[in-house]
Amino acid sequence: MKETAIRPQVERVAAWVALMATAATILLLAALHILSPEFSPSWRVISEYAFGRYPWLLSLMFASWGIGTWALVIAIRSQIHSAGGKLGLYFLTLAGVGEGMAAGFDITHPIGHGIAGMLGVLGFPIAGVLLSIGLGRTEAWRSARKPLLSLANLSWISVVLLIATLTILTMQMTRLNGGHLPQHAPKSLPPGILALDGWADRLIVLSNCAWVLVAAGYAIQVRRRVTRALRPLSAEPARALRATNPC
Repeated sequence: MKETAIRPQVERVAAWVALMATAATILLLAALHILSPEFSPSWRVISEYAFGRYPWLLSLMFASWGIGTWALVIAIRSQIHSAGGKLGLYFLTLAGVGEGMAAGFDITHPIGHGIAGMLGVLGFPIAGVLLSIGLGRTEAWRSARKPLLSLANLSWISVVLLIATLTILTMQMTRLNGGHLPQHAPKSLPPGILALDGWADRLIVLSNCAWVLVAAGYAIQVRRRVTRALRPLSAEPARALRATNPC
């Protein structure tokens, strides 16, 4: 009984941590936009803020992102019952590892940053789809299925958009430079270059964060209902004791 009563409280706290850490991630990304206007958001990816004046702020953003994801794993793990959902929880944990790794391995550490990107960018959409379906099959999460699945689909769509826009930008820059890519990123793009990869990269972060925010919000509601349901049960022994010992 004691373990049953404590677990909802732990999961509710974890959901709040996920909510606050993920909100902090979005605020830190917004701060990087304001503090580093030299990086055009249309074609400079988020990781390139490591070349600016505030690399520590970027590391803090990635750390906060990872903490939010890990906290959500704790908040929802007891709600997962299907094999697909458990697999999704595994991928969500890996995504959190990738996000956390990016805090220590920025773009100046190509191997570590590449591994972090694969785990986070590719792992999260898989986790989002599997968990949206798995959670949506339970009665408590049924109303969350549609918004969660919509955001999960936006997550993998944004990854496809990033790949497509990076490919287009690479082809354009290669053609303009005689079949070679420039050794260093230019301060501005030549006229006629279509550059949207930066926005696609930011859409990945925002869609993933939005999914965590919605999932954490529903987790808080579910835990609150469980806590209320447990209170009458915990009060029964006390009532029985008072009834047998009126003095």
